[in-house]
Amino acid sequence: MGKQDISEDSGGERSASFREALLGDLNALEQMLQAGALESDVVRIGAEQEMFLIDRAYRPAPIASQVLERLSDSRFTTEIGKFNLEANVPPRIFSGTCLRSLEAELNEMVQRVSAAAQACEADVLLSGILPSIRLPDLGLTNLTDKPRYHELNRAVMKLRGDFYHLLIKGIDELQLVHDSVMPEACCTSFQVHLQLNPRNFDREYNASLLIAAPVLAAAVNSPILLGRRLWQETRIALFQHAVDERSHSHIARRHPTRVSFGEGWIRSSVLEIYREQVARFRSIMTGLAGEDSVEALAEGRVPGLGALVLHNSTVWRWNRPCFGITEGKPHLRLEFRALPAGPTVLDEVANATFFFGLMRSIPQAFGDIPGKMPFDDVKDNFFAAARHGLKAQVTWLDGKHHAVDKLISEQLISLANAGLRDSGIEADDIEKYLGIIRERVEADQTGSRWILSAAASMPAGTGSEYRDRRIVGAMLLRQKSGEPVHRWSSLARDELESIGELHGAVSEMMSTDLFTVTPDDPITLAASMMDWRHIRHLPVEDAGRFLGLISSREILHFMADPHPREHPGSPVRVRELMNPHPVTIQPDNSIEDALKVMLENELDCLPVVDSGLLVGIVTSRDMLQKFSLLLKLHQRQVPELYLG
Repeated sequence: MGKQDISEDSGGERSASFREALLGDLNALEQMLQAGALESDVVRIGAEQEMFLIDRAYRPAPIASQVLERLSDSRFTTEIGKFNLEANVPPRIFSGTCLRSLEAELNEMVQRVSAAAQACEADVLLSGILPSIRLPDLGLTNLTDKPRYHELNRAVMKLRGDFYHLLIKGIDELQLVHDSVMPEACCTSFQVHLQLNPRNFDREYNASLLIAAPVLAAAVNSPILLGRRLWQETRIALFQHAVDERSHSHIARRHPTRVSFGEGWIRSSVLEIYREQVARFRSIMTGLAGEDSVEALAEGRVPGLGALVLHNSTVWRWNRPCFGITEGKPHLRLEFRALPAGPTVLDEVANATFFFGLMRSIPQAFGDIPGKMPFDDVKDNFFAAARHGLKAQVTWLDGKHHAVDKLISEQLISLANAGLRDSGIEADDIEKYLGIIRERVEADQTGSRWILSAAASMPAGTGSEYRDRRIVGAMLLRQKSGEPVHRWSSLARDELESIGELHGAVSEMMSTDLFTVTPDDPITLAASMMDWRHIRHLPVEDAGRFLGLISSREILHFMADPHPREHPGSPVRVRELMNPHPVTIQPDNSIEDALKVMLENELDCLPVVDSGLLVGIVTSRDMLQKFSLLLKLHQRQVPELYLG
């Protein structure tokens, strides 16, 4: 996330000075480009590895500060959530055995984090979105306590002027209203960097836009968010909205978002992108006054363009150009942000290899891409890949629609191979990493496909929280094996019994697909619904707020009453028979607590309520089914309480 010496852009003198510095940086960069001062004869690669920290119950573990203290390594840093970490891989020349050395260093880094986390009763998982993350994990208590993150949250919420609203539809549907940027912490990526030739920037950058869809389609690893099965790469939709600071008027004017694929092809230099960003997006953070870039350039020094770099760090294009200095020489590089973390380091390096190879071959193979294809088709391809993964249909340079899996296997892998060979990459490494892409496509098993298959293999009636934590446990086991995801075995029933200990919560077993009534509904409707659905209880709610419970027993007593109440001209309402103060329980209470409450109060139905809102219900039938499975998983004797 870059520098921490930032402050609020409050519109005062410091803000104005920062904007002046931005203009100076753009001027200096233009002079360097005109003078050919940016490095053009070397190609380097790099990467940023984001990861989740998880506890023994496979839930987010907000222990990043403790893990970083144990690591004591400058390659590791914080991310926005206390359960996120980032590792920065130093750049290396793109040739020879650079890819195997990248894999080796990534493995070493992940293993170091895992060891440090295990000392804190936790571990590390590589996943685009952690399946077991839940809304309570996204409170500001889990926001990393550093100025940059607090200021990012404050600035985005101030500019937005409203809560964060999200609607994503996939197999399931997720509607989310949130009061901070913390949903961003649901996302972890594997961001790869490739140094570009500033003289050919437009051709190389446009090539990155063209290939973004097929590369993403082969790498998807984020299908579940907050218990819902959504896009194959749900990160794309989620992150695009998580830091969306646009007000209602901005949205009405179709103002672009800070997280975007872009609005068109690049026709000239990187200045085209930077100028648009400065013009469209106000500075939401400002840095301390630094050097005058134009003055530094006149004195023969290489300016760091600090204001421009900071501003660029708050505009999250999926294909983001970056300015940097390596060994005293300024350069431009591309940060490809669309790739998710995981499923394994080997899979990640294979994804990077595919991207790098295409980036080195596509500009030469196809020349003027904007003249051959409308930008809207490329943008549509990108979001189709995010939604459907390898099942996406994309439009290609020939103007025809292609199944993306066939496009990859029949055309793009060979193009990537040629680009890697021309770059001097070791032949064995080309075969190893592109072979993984080829086999993954042939097997039709990306990380997302495996996760969704694992979810589908769960017994009928399995709650989403139980399901998702078990999936995380299975992912962790396979990730540690190092086998690429296309070789991962399916989730077997007996394996569910051997994946670690779970401290069962009510949220794991409660039913959430509920039929409810309102206080003003007629009793006849409640009775009919119970008959139709073969249920004995109906929660009573109004706009989600829990008001009571009505049971078939109460309706039968009313019907059997020899002196029924008289209601001339109007039916008996639910409010007259419901229990307005039933016993309830919270979703984070333990299953054992729920069973104890039900036994002590002789209940066969227990509403689950959180902050006054109905979130689920537990019945005696649920308890018998789920608790018997839990006992089997825990392999322990029935406690005396449950026998009495």
